[in-house]
Amino acid sequence: MKTFTIGVIAGDGVGTEIVPQAKRVLEKAGKKHDVSFAFQDFEWGAAHYFRWGRMMPAGAIELLQSCDAIFLGAVGHPDIPDHTTLNGLLLPIRRAFDQYANVRPAYLYPGVESPLARPKGGDIDFVVVRENTEGEYAQVGGFVYHAQPEEVAIQTSVFTRRGIERIVRFAFELAERRNKKRRVTSITKSNAQGYSMTLWDRTFDAVAGDFPNVETESLLVDAAAMNFIRRPESFDVVVGSNLFCDILSDISAIIIGSMGLAASANLDPLRRFPSMFEPVHGSAPDIAGKGIVNPMAQILSGAMMLDHLGMGDAAAEVEAAVASVLADGKRRTPDLGGKSSTEEVTDAVLEKLA
Repeated sequence: MKTFTIGVIAGDGVGTEIVPQAKRVLEKAGKKHDVSFAFQDFEWGAAHYFRWGRMMPAGAIELLQSCDAIFLGAVGHPDIPDHTTLNGLLLPIRRAFDQYANVRPAYLYPGVESPLARPKGGDIDFVVVRENTEGEYAQVGGFVYHAQPEEVAIQTSVFTRRGIERIVRFAFELAERRNKKRRVTSITKSNAQGYSMTLWDRTFDAVAGDFPNVETESLLVDAAAMNFIRRPESFDVVVGSNLFCDILSDISAIIIGSMGLAASANLDPLRRFPSMFEPVHGSAPDIAGKGIVNPMAQILSGAMMLDHLGMGDAAAEVEAAVASVLADGKRRTPDLGGKSSTEEVTDAVLEKLA
């Protein structure tokens, strides 16, 4: 029996509720395919910060490096600034392991209502591919006259041809693998950002030449936000910068019915380092501890992890089980209009998986 070592960071808030449930699903799926998981649980996040003044220990990256993948719940606490959370755990992991492709599927499952009036189950089916290691989140800059009335803050975005080219190429290759609309939409803002975004546009056009059978589209980010609402059915693979696709993928998450259905993967496509899988939603302190958070985004992130580990059949079975639970509508958490608990929804997925 093959065993995968999975580094688990349940994190904070609802993360500590959904990760154990998703692990149950992974274990069931693995057992069906003669695979086991050695979960290494790391209690990093807010509690670690309050005790030690940092989100994770100094040797955290070395501890994770030997893992086959990383399974993350959520990080964040109302008493910790978001930039401390982000720069103390998520970004260091993404950069250290060069997880340059952030992949966020947006699929409207049959049986789930979109807040948009027109789309029905299956009508929305696209993937947002976000450049994940540079761009607007490069953390280049600083303060002058810090904490004084004349304080100045400088924040510099960093775009490299290498960084743009590899994420754009990944998006085109994904469009070919999906083999659906075979369309890649580039998100830019070159009318206002005349250096970084024109480099993006030129690089996108150059890479597109290597994929003559894939249709292309280029949208300014404000037009893209509008068209995610106006014509979400038209998109297939959407690629953009760290900031732009961070924002757009939250729009894509909500138009498929709930943030509780939005999974994501932080990938090193070259497989030199472990990739990380997490739901799009955060720690949701307003509902943490109530046992009502939707576990499906975490479960679907687990399915993405299975696929990345070469267990495509198991991944498809997990996603089919989730789809079946959503279609029959008998057990749903409150975000989808139901009254079921987190555990009850997971039980329903496990029953379908059986």
